[in-house]
Amino acid sequence: MKVGLAQTNVTFANPEENFKRVEEYAKKAADQKVDVVVFPEMWNTGYALDQLDEIADKNGIQTQTLLKKLAIQYHLNIVGGSVSTKRDGHFYNTSYVVNEQGNVVSAYDKVHLFGLMHEGDFITAGSNETTFELAGVPSTGVICYDIRFPEWLRTLSRHDAKVIYISAEWPDVRIPQWELLVRARAIENQAYVVAVNRVGDDPDNHFNGHSLVVDPLGKIVEQAGEQEELVVASLDLDSIDQVRGQIPVFEDRRPDLYK
Repeated sequence: MKVGLAQTNVTFANPEENFKRVEEYAKKAADQKVDVVVFPEMWNTGYALDQLDEIADKNGIQTQTLLKKLAIQYHLNIVGGSVSTKRDGHFYNTSYVVNEQGNVVSAYDKVHLFGLMHEGDFITAGSNETTFELAGVPSTGVICYDIRFPEWLRTLSRHDAKVIYISAEWPDVRIPQWELLVRARAIENQAYVVAVNRVGDDPDNHFNGHSLVVDPLGKIVEQAGEQEELVVASLDLDSIDQVRGQIPVFEDRRPDLYK
């Protein structure tokens, strides 16, 4: 399977500009003939949290409409990063996944909210798991801070997920931790991890990319630099069963002891 990592900038509090950027990168991904393209976290607004009442996507309609159109137009599976949404009087950090037929196969609200960016002061945490099939592959996906909670990733991966998608706005000061956490999540869940971070600046942070693809043994397959770019990687999905056969961690778990 061929994946495209859309390591894009996010224009602060400017959904119109950001929607145009996603269209541009979907076309770039299609030109590279990828099976799946993945976008970063909160790409419609950035962390303009005090402006969400005016700029968050109401019920996620604008985002879903665009992703469906692009998926059908380019015969492309899209992990739509995440966007700020407004539903029933609450704001959420929501990820939509759309298959190449234009069907939304996953809608996931970020479960773990990041206090250092005051996310919990504005955003409502999600509480639901997500598993889905994309390009014929059992998959799951999380958002940024979620990866610091290995028990959550294991909960999602226990349904035979072979690819874990991560979308993030991970500041440059913690990038060394980013790589280590992504590689750890791949090793412990014996799955490919496709992790996309943004680049650029908001009023309080600098983001420097380093998006990466990691195989089930923790080896980095491809890694982006610090500029806006589309990185393409090929995933050898047959290797997953081989790794799991050698070290059957899922069979050897002791959930009766885990609290």
